[in-house]
Amino acid sequence: MIEAPKLALIAGSGDLPIRVAQRCEAEGREVFIIRLKGFADAHLHRWPGQDFSMAEIGKIVKAMRAEGCRAVCLAGYVNRPDFKTLKPDLKGASLLPGIIAAASKGDDALLRKILSVFEDEGFAVEGADDLLGGEMLAAGALGRVAPTAEQLADLKKALHVAEKSGELDIGQGAVVCDGLVLAVEAQEGTDEMLRRVAGLPADLRGSPGFARGALGKAPKPIQDLRVDMPVIGPTTVELAAAAGLAGIGGFEGRLIVIDHEGLVEAADRLGLFVWGVER
Repeated sequence: MIEAPKLALIAGSGDLPIRVAQRCEAEGREVFIIRLKGFADAHLHRWPGQDFSMAEIGKIVKAMRAEGCRAVCLAGYVNRPDFKTLKPDLKGASLLPGIIAAASKGDDALLRKILSVFEDEGFAVEGADDLLGGEMLAAGALGRVAPTAEQLADLKKALHVAEKSGELDIGQGAVVCDGLVLAVEAQEGTDEMLRRVAGLPADLRGSPGFARGALGKAPKPIQDLRVDMPVIGPTTVELAAAAGLAGIGGFEGRLIVIDHEGLVEAADRLGLFVWGVER
């Protein structure tokens, strides 16, 4: 059996980097955490790593090489920076014009550019979904609750809207209730979109006692699936319930499930469906 190369995990915010690090630990794979300042969770300090700003590309590459890393994974959420305020190192400064040019074409062009920087340096890029393996959403119900025909229609429309939005590089999620599009995810992210839905008039959405509608999350058709795969977790379920939604879902094999056990517990407790749609 070929031993997996040591992984450099470039960590933004959220639970995903923690899950990737835990999986590496469970499988006995060496991992070195590049903790991005202002984003990476404090829990990531339990693994070997260093803190860097996102513009210190030269220092990041140097640290990865010094640690013997031969593969890299980008995981977690990072806000688009204000490029005028960045303080890059020498290599970062040389790459910044190309990165800014890519950013002007959208988030996915920006991510592809960043991936190419590490590939050009000789690192193999691995996706968080590949590393997590069995934690991708499967077809059908995850938990005890299944959607009604009307709720499933809302979910499928939400996924259609999310894909169309993704074609324009806008976001990965949408909320539909009784066939009406209530929200489309943009730069604020899924959690803030759900909080926005919770603030809509009660007649447009469901309520905790009369749940209606669904959240659908789908990868952008134009994106590199090795990075920025959509994610759901227990917090997603809690916020969807607070917004009066009946459930959440995505396409099978195209949605990462964070904290599988906790998500199922929350969904069953709150009476929400979590559903994987077959492609």
